Amino acid sequence: MPQEEKKKSILAIIKLKTFSCLKKITYYFLGLVIVTILLLFIIDKSISFYVQDRVYENINTLPKRPYGVVLGTSKYFSDNTLNLYYYNRLLAAQELFKAKKVDFLLLSGDNRTIYYNEPMRMFKDLKKMNIPEEFMYMDFAGFRTLDSIIRADRIFKAHTMTIISQKFHCERAIFIAKYYDIDAICFVAELPPRTDFVKIRELFARMKAIIDLLTEKEPHFLGKPEPLPTPIAIPFD
Repeated sequence: MPQEEKKKSILAIIKLKTFSCLKKITYYFLGLVIVTILLLFIIDKSISFYVQDRVYENINTLPKRPYGVVLGTSKYFSDNTLNLYYYNRLLAAQELFKAKKVDFLLLSGDNRTIYYNEPMRMFKDLKKMNIPEEFMYMDFAGFRTLDSIIRADRIFKAHTMTIISQKFHCERAIFIAKYYDIDAICFVAELPPRTDFVKIRELFARMKAIIDLLTEKEPHFLGKPEPLPTPIAIPFD
């Protein structure tokens, strides 16, 4: 066999093997993507089903609880437009307090730097919404949902709580609470329009929540207990 033909034959074999290898990698990758999507879907639906009896959208059917835990988020988006997730959570908190469905509000959020303070922002805005400041308390170490729920129970002794957030967030928060045997229900704040990106992000957030629970992830900070006031007693006629 001439040298030139031999080289062509070797190159052809290399190309064939390379193509075959790439084909296998592609199939493996597609298989991994499909399995991941299925897993995300199963986790998402399972969590929603598991906590459905603890999530309330109608204030009239919501049981009274002494403590309402408002889960924080930024007030504004990066383009300085109002974040309706934030605003609607405050409206829901105001509604619960005015309806006497909670006695005290625990405002839990991120205060990682001196320039960003979710609890203080919520405190100021709720005060403008005529919620008396003596009924509001702040948790400055609610960096994540897991932190907020565990700290509300262990640090602030809000052993019987109503979580306040949008439904998708409520479900994940209640799932975490149930895992730790925390007595919590959730009141659903209105969901803003155009939530496709948020829904996709929530799929991964739920998988992350599962991993955190399985690995026994703890809050960034715990510290000494700071019990909230005793629930307000309602006299009987």
